[in-house]
Amino acid sequence: MYATVQKWGNSQGLRIPKVLLDAIGIGENDRVELIQIDDSISIRKASPVKHRSLEERLTAFYGKPLEEIGRISDDPEFDWGAPKGSEVW
Repeated sequence: MYATVQKWGNSQGLRIPKVLLDAIGIGENDRVELIQIDDSISIRKASPVKHRSLEERLTAFYGKPLEEIGRISDDPEFDWGAPKGSEVW
C-alpha cells in the first residue's frame, strides 16, 4: 500500500487508510508515537497519559505535601510604587 506526503498548513501530512488504522486499533484523535529508524518512520499507538489532579500537580511542583504548602497572601493588592515612564492611569 502506498500513500503520498502532502502539504498540510505549514507542515506535511500523510493520510493513513482506515483499514490500517483499524487493524492496529488506532482511531481519530488517538495519540501515536513516531520513531525514526534509519530511513524509515515507525508509528505506534502511544501509552495512555495519566491525568494528574491539582493536588498531585502542586505536590510535584513544590516538592512537598499539600498540607505543607503555605498560602499565598490573602491581600490581593501590592503597592509597586509610583508610575514611571508613560503609563496611563
